[in-house]
Amino acid sequence: MRAVQPFFLNVSQLAHFFVATVLQPGEAAIDATVGNGYDTVFLARQVGDTGRVFGFEVQLEALEKARKRLRMAGLEARVTLFGESHAHMATALATVWHGRISVVMFNLGYLPGGHDRSCITRPETTLPALNAALQLLRPGGLITVVAYPGHPGGAEEAESVRAWAATLDATHYAASTYRCCNCRKPPPELTLVWKRAR
Repeated sequence: MRAVQPFFLNVSQLAHFFVATVLQPGEAAIDATVGNGYDTVFLARQVGDTGRVFGFEVQLEALEKARKRLRMAGLEARVTLFGESHAHMATALATVWHGRISVVMFNLGYLPGGHDRSCITRPETTLPALNAALQLLRPGGLITVVAYPGHPGGAEEAESVRAWAATLDATHYAASTYRCCNCRKPPPELTLVWKRAR
C-alpha cells in the first residue's frame, strides 16, 4: 500500500504531518486550543514518556472531554491542562520552558459538538497568543494554525493570522499558508511558522 502524500491531506492532517517532522520524543509542545483534545492526544503520543505537553482551554466542557480522551489513551500523565486563555501561555508556563517548546498547535473557531457556538476564538486573544508562542518556541520549532473562515467571525480571524504571519522577519521565521483553491465554500486554512535554527 502506498504512503499517503501530504497534498491529499486535509489541513488538520497536514498540520499533524508537519508537526511529526519536527517534534521528537522527550521534547515539549503546546496545544494552544485544546477543544475536544484530538491535537492534545496526538502531541502526547509524539513526545513519548519523557516529553511534556501543555494545553490551554477556556471552556470547562472541552477540558472535561479532553481529560477523558487522554485518560482513555493512557496519556494523561504526559499533559498539563490550563483552564485559561492561550493568550496567557507565556506567563502560565515556568520560565524554564521559555525557548524550549518544539511545537505550538492552534485550531481556531468554536468547539465542535459543543453547546455554545458563539464561544469562538477571536483575534484579540489569538494574536497575543501567537506572539507568546514565538517567545516560547525553540530554534527550529514550529507553530501551526488551522483557521476556519466559514463561520461568523472566522474570516476576520483567518485574515488576521495571515496578516500577522506576513509581518514576521524573514531572517528569523519562515511562514506559509495552505488552503484549497477550488472549493465551493470558504475552506479551512493552515498557516505554518517555522523559527529558523540559529
